Amino acid sequence: MSRIVIFANGILNQPELLQAQLQSSDRIFCADGGTQHALALGLIPEVIIGDLDSLPPEIVSQMEAAGVTIHRHPEDKDQTDLELALALAVAETPKEILLVTALGGRLDQMLANILLLTHPDYASVRLILIDGPQWATLLRDHQAITIEGQPGDTLSLIPLSPTVHQVHLTGVTWPLTEATLSFGSTLTISNVLTEVQAKVQIGEGIVLLVHFNKRYEEDLRS
Repeated sequence: MSRIVIFANGILNQPELLQAQLQSSDRIFCADGGTQHALALGLIPEVIIGDLDSLPPEIVSQMEAAGVTIHRHPEDKDQTDLELALALAVAETPKEILLVTALGGRLDQMLANILLLTHPDYASVRLILIDGPQWATLLRDHQAITIEGQPGDTLSLIPLSPTVHQVHLTGVTWPLTEATLSFGSTLTISNVLTEVQAKVQIGEGIVLLVHFNKRYEEDLRS
């Protein structure tokens, strides 16, 4: 199953950088106004989901004429357009889902978009949030990940459960061994890669991993 990319109605930062990270096999889902970001990159979505209050009627008509599937929801609903889009994408059982253009603008919407990653219904799929040269993903109980990067990249761990136990972190300036992280602590913000790989493993808990990749910006300047 190819991966699914969901465009939210946030801000499109560094479009060239996002374009470089997309693959021809990606399935494109759009949450309402996120459709305009996909179109700006020359992408026709497979599906549009939402109440369509952020999408001009003429674009809706164009997408319908192009054969795009539209899941229209009432404005008076209990989920955001992005949550509806994410639930639809997870039901397709992809190996990976990318959330893009999900940050910027209203603080409440931005925080809600980030915290959507923690929903227990999405534990079976790897969710990655991309914004410019940075990306984030969630680690749950007893998960591990290897981060590919370069020395000087920034790596942060943000605990999203009351505690995160048995945290191991290598390949960075300030490694950790069997550490315990507490919700609200900034202990693990702005670590720095010292190698081309860093490894993170946790015991019980939930942590948001954020990687700022310098190489992406350097590639754009070259």
